[in-house]
Amino acid sequence: MQLLKAKKALITGGTAGIGKEIALSFAKQGADVAIFGTNEERAAEVLKELELNRLSSEQKFLSFIVNVSDKSSVESTIQQLIAAWGLIDVLVNNAGITRDGLLMRMSEEDWDTVIDVNLKSIYNTCQALVRPMIKAKGGKIINISSVVGLTGNAGQANYAASKSGMIGFTKALAQELATRGICVNCIAPGFIQTRMTGALTDGQKEGILKKIPMGRMGEPLDIANAAVFLASNLSDYMTGQVLTVDGGMVM
Repeated sequence: MQLLKAKKALITGGTAGIGKEIALSFAKQGADVAIFGTNEERAAEVLKELELNRLSSEQKFLSFIVNVSDKSSVESTIQQLIAAWGLIDVLVNNAGITRDGLLMRMSEEDWDTVIDVNLKSIYNTCQALVRPMIKAKGGKIINISSVVGLTGNAGQANYAASKSGMIGFTKALAQELATRGICVNCIAPGFIQTRMTGALTDGQKEGILKKIPMGRMGEPLDIANAAVFLASNLSDYMTGQVLTVDGGMVM
């Protein structure tokens, strides 16, 4: 069963980690997939993997090098994509970065950069797609937040603020678009094995595992499976929700 057959999906931060796994999972479910990223080499590699997961000759895969915090760049690229595809059924806002540090030492640049990439970016993408989705009388918007947006975390005031803001944004936009057939939901991953968590020390990882009832970190596929569900018709009566995928860390 192809849950996303003929759906057209755009995934930001789609060249590595969770975003890459979402792109591959969507392709395996029959979707056309476009990814936004900032690294041309990684984007080319993901396109090759998408081709390997092609289910039919009709599937289309595209990549764009885009700074998601730049509104004009996002708008022009989305217009280009819509011109090519006609519409976008699914938007996954996954692009995100960290610039960790205690608030007393955090530079204004580190604050602004995290807020711009993690939070302003979803304003940019969603505003560019709201009218086309309304015109199409449907769509799915999936924002990848974090359990840190629910709990906070010392040394991550900027990251926690951006991810918490994403949750509030999701709930507000869900209310605006519910009568238009557009569902807006959040996924809040726990600690997932990516390059971001790979930078943690063994001591930090040990401390984290003690907080996870399942006793292990998650895999990018765990988040991708949740994204497939929210992108598919199986979730048509869900909007404004935060789906935590964290091994029981936040209950």
